[in-house]
Amino acid sequence: MLSFLSNTRVYLTADQTDLRKSFDSLAGVGRSSLQLDPLSGHLFVFSK
Repeated sequence: MLSFLSNTRVYLTADQTDLRKSFDSLAGVGRSSLQLDPLSGHLFVFSK
């Protein structure tokens, strides 16, 4: 079971993402498309 802090936010990307990318590439997608820091502690969900 997963548990999260009450202030944790979940961000979804609307665009399709190549899930074979490395962590650094996916973090770049979070930075560029969502304009957010991927190390903020929030959850980023990508679709394929």
